[in-house]
Amino acid sequence: MSLPELPLADWRATKDTLHLYCQILGKIRLATTPPRNHWWNVPLYVDVRGLTTRRLRHRDTTFDITLDLVDHALRVRTADGRADSFGLGGGLPVAEFDARLHRALDELGIDVAIRERPFGVPMTTPFPQDLEHCSWDQDAVERFHRVLDWSDWVFEEFSGWFNGKSSQVHFFWHSFDLAVTRFSGRPAPPMETDPVTREAYTHEVVSFGFWPGDDRLGDAAYYSYTAPAPAGLGERPLAAGGWVESGTGLLAVLPYEGVRTARDPAAVLLAFLQSAYEAGARLAGWDVAGLESTWCPTPERLRRLRIGASGGPGGPGGPGGPGGPGRSPR
Repeated sequence: MSLPELPLADWRATKDTLHLYCQILGKIRLATTPPRNHWWNVPLYVDVRGLTTRRLRHRDTTFDITLDLVDHALRVRTADGRADSFGLGGGLPVAEFDARLHRALDELGIDVAIRERPFGVPMTTPFPQDLEHCSWDQDAVERFHRVLDWSDWVFEEFSGWFNGKSSQVHFFWHSFDLAVTRFSGRPAPPMETDPVTREAYTHEVVSFGFWPGDDRLGDAAYYSYTAPAPAGLGERPLAAGGWVESGTGLLAVLPYEGVRTARDPAAVLLAFLQSAYEAGARLAGWDVAGLESTWCPTPERLRRLRIGASGGPGGPGGPGGPGGPGRSPR
C-alpha cells in the first residue's frame, strides 16, 4: 500500500486534541490494571480500528475502550455484552470527551477516578476545564491511523529478530509515540531522577519508535536511542537517517517522509532499525550474537536491506529537525 503524507502543519490542532483524549484513556488504563515492570501496564495498543486499552477490569467487570479512528467514535465494551459509544467526528472539546467517557463508564458500573490533568505535555489545563482543544480533522486522523497500523506491523517483524527480553509494540500516551524496546538483560546504573523514569530505565535498553512530531521536533519521524548511551555512538554508521542530540543523549532519527517516498518503505525502515540497534548494542557490549533469533532474518535478507536502504530514494537523509521524543516509560 502507499503511505499517506502526514505533515505536522496539516493536523497540529487535531493531533493535540487526540493526544489529550489518549491521555484520558491511558489514565483509566493505569487505574484498572495491575502494575508491571517498566510501566508496561499503562500503554495503549494499535488495533484494526484505531487505539485500544485492551482488556481492563474494575468491580469484577472486564471491559475495554477503543478510540475508533475509522468511524470516529469512542467505544466501551464489557465482557457481559453491554456497550456504550459516542461520536467524535464533529470535534469534541476535551472537557466534553472526558465527561461523556466517565458518564458512559458510570452507566456501565465501571467508572474510576483519575488525576484529571495532562502529564508531561505543554498543555496544562485540567481535562474537565479544557474547552480549547476540540479539533478533529477526519482525513488527518485516518491518515495517522494508517501510518500507525503500518509502522506497528513493521515493528512486529523487527521484534521477531530478537530472542531476548523485549516489550510489546505499544503506544505511549505520555509522549504520543509508538515504541518497542529491547533489553540486554543487565541492570543499568541507578538514575537520580523521578520515580517514573527510574522504573522505566532499571535495565540497559535500545528503544525504537515512531512519533508524529511537534513544534520542537518538526515532522513525523522514526527514532532509536540506547540507554545508557555508550561513548562514540554518534560516530557509528546508520543504514538511513542520522544522529541528532537530544537532551543529554543521542537519537538516531529517520524522517517519515523519507520512508514514505522510498521504493521499498519497509526495507528502509527495517534497515534503519537494525543499524541503530547494532550501533548501540555493540558499543554497549551486549551479547549481540546470543540475542539474535535463530532463523530470522537470514544474513542475505540483512545484506539486501542494507543495500536497499543506502541506494534509493529515502536512503540516507538528515533528520527533520533536532530533538527527540519524550522519554516515557518503555
